[in-house]
Amino acid sequence: MTDPVCALPLTDLLDDDDLPPFVPGGSREAHGVGHRPHDAPEAVHWQVPDETPVALVYNGVSHAVMMATPADLEDFAVGFSLAEGLLASASAIEDIHLVPHPPGVMVAMAVTPEALDHDAAPSRSMAGRSGCGLCGVESLEQAIRPPHLLPSDRRAAAARIPPQAIIAALRALPDHQPLNRQNFSVHAAAFCQADGTIVLAREDVGRHNALDKLIGACARQDISLEDGFVVMSSRCSFELVQKACAVGIACLATLSAPTALALDLAGAAGMVLASRSKGGGVVLFTPPDDHTQQTMQGDRA
Repeated sequence: MTDPVCALPLTDLLDDDDLPPFVPGGSREAHGVGHRPHDAPEAVHWQVPDETPVALVYNGVSHAVMMATPADLEDFAVGFSLAEGLLASASAIEDIHLVPHPPGVMVAMAVTPEALDHDAAPSRSMAGRSGCGLCGVESLEQAIRPPHLLPSDRRAAAARIPPQAIIAALRALPDHQPLNRQNFSVHAAAFCQADGTIVLAREDVGRHNALDKLIGACARQDISLEDGFVVMSSRCSFELVQKACAVGIACLATLSAPTALALDLAGAAGMVLASRSKGGGVVLFTPPDDHTQQTMQGDRA
């Protein structure tokens, strides 16, 4: 998977005068002809989301290529590194640059060698699609990582979040999706205070990428994930639970219901899941007690 260009030292990449500057993207204009019953055809002008191959390069070696919306890519790289367990702290990244590399872009990171955990996140052997958080993993064991039990204080804080706060955050989420208002096609992930106030949001064509971007943005802005929760515009898949658990998020709310595996992993981690219900309400899926969690984790060991 390693590209010969990606294997160049970071300083060599940045000194290449032939490289054009990176220009962030989000939406592109598209033109077509609309057809409706009993109406004449008419010209339509839409905005469609950008989708670009993004290579994540650590100390000159490419780890993964993901399809993503080419905006907030520094946040994406940091969040991916933390959520996938490759780095324990954002401070391990000493430098980060966006390097155009047609047909995509490289996020070139200089990382302290001792902080790079190759065993925790082995290199992926193929590109990851925007709708998939698994592409390129080499075994089922890599795909379904047993979660660690969240610290008791995080679990207690999540249990205290009122349902009304989650309802308010889900209602407010569209107001924090400027890109989606243009193209109606991208997901959002937002970090909220315990009262439901949205602090920060990120968007991407892929729901996993949106969460990675949010995690990275919070890490880069020193926003603590301890006392709040995350809302997302997607369904709750088990990969989202894994990523959230990896960085200590103890409550995750999504527009659509979680999968059975997502519930299992959230239960083992002590994480609260929530999803929107009919009539503008919310369903809370609370984790089992500590004894049940320990039994579930033991079964997965």
